[in-house]
Amino acid sequence: MEGQITRSEQNLLLLEATLPPNEKFYVWTYGSDGSFIATSCPEEERAVLEGCFRMFGGIEKALSYLRAQVSAPLLIGSPIGMQWALTLETERKQSLIFVMGPIFYTPPVEGQLRAALRPYTNTFARAGLVRALIARLPNMPVIPHAIFIRYVTMVHNILTGQQIDVQGVLAEPNAGVASAAAHQEKRDRSKVYLAERAMLKMVRNGDINYQRALNVSSSLSPGVPVQGRDPLQQARISIIVFTTLVSRAAIEGGLSPELAYALGDSYIEAAVNSNDTGELSALALTMYHDFIYRVHHLRANPNYSPAIQKCCDYIELSLDKQISISDLAALAGYTDYYLTEKFKKETGVPLFLYIRYAKIERAKVYLESTDLPVKEIAEQLAFNTPNYFIKCFREVTGYSPAQYRKRFKKH
Repeated sequence: MEGQITRSEQNLLLLEATLPPNEKFYVWTYGSDGSFIATSCPEEERAVLEGCFRMFGGIEKALSYLRAQVSAPLLIGSPIGMQWALTLETERKQSLIFVMGPIFYTPPVEGQLRAALRPYTNTFARAGLVRALIARLPNMPVIPHAIFIRYVTMVHNILTGQQIDVQGVLAEPNAGVASAAAHQEKRDRSKVYLAERAMLKMVRNGDINYQRALNVSSSLSPGVPVQGRDPLQQARISIIVFTTLVSRAAIEGGLSPELAYALGDSYIEAAVNSNDTGELSALALTMYHDFIYRVHHLRANPNYSPAIQKCCDYIELSLDKQISISDLAALAGYTDYYLTEKFKKETGVPLFLYIRYAKIERAKVYLESTDLPVKEIAEQLAFNTPNYFIKCFREVTGYSPAQYRKRFKKH
């Protein structure tokens, strides 16, 4: 980076120094008026990559992001599957916009890019930029989505002093929509099937604690592998298919067909009218969240008091933590004793067992859709030891976790 720098930017330089030498993760700084200030990108690549950012409307999106003063990093895309992420640094009197990227999630395919870039050759300058981009394809930055998101959160946390995790990134490209190039990956179809089955199960169950499991699932299934020469059209088709599957799962979860079809049609129409892969990614996440919460509210027990329903929702959202009765009692505004009595009276289940059952249901999702070791699942669900997790799982299901996974995958 060039010029006078802040403490956060000094930390950013240290971060860049720790990245693998072959990792092309570039950071760009822009002023509040959209003017270019500095970058870590090598000189020979700057003009082309910065030109692409401007050509695909990156400056306009960055200024809109600045005006909104969004407190989380934002992913933005393009019709060719090229991705960036935005965050702000507010240590100075005037905020700076930091742009991370560009990257592709997998190596771009020349034929696809040529077709997708044709509309951008309408001027002499743009035609030259497109030729330069095609010529540099072998050197394009390629970083898997999961790694890119981790880098984005690290940069954001350094610049803002926040401590968000990967789930805090807006428009995270999961839930069935990834870059068009990602469809070229060789995938384990059996794992893809299990991952998609788990995602749809979360819809049917109205599982509002879907985020962590969804991240795991979508790392196995980046989207519907539609082949074609237009990356943007591929992304549209992917979200249309995914929306159709999610709406059917919501109907199976109890949502009325009239509402589910109308809601699905509205998201499909939005996908058809979108011209940005980043926008499509955000749309997919919003759609998935919308359907899950509608099913969740539908399935919420109307006989539960607001305080007990609040406790149930808190448990669903906190399965990765140690959940204490004292925390729940404080949330409900009751004493520990009164909460345990009221909870059992309304739900028919002792509070400690309800928590255990909820964690075991989450463990089933991991066992069904991932290859995570039992020890790691126990840790993610905040069991004290793997042996205690195995004991609880067996008491609830009649099987050990290993037996359950083996039995499930036979069906």
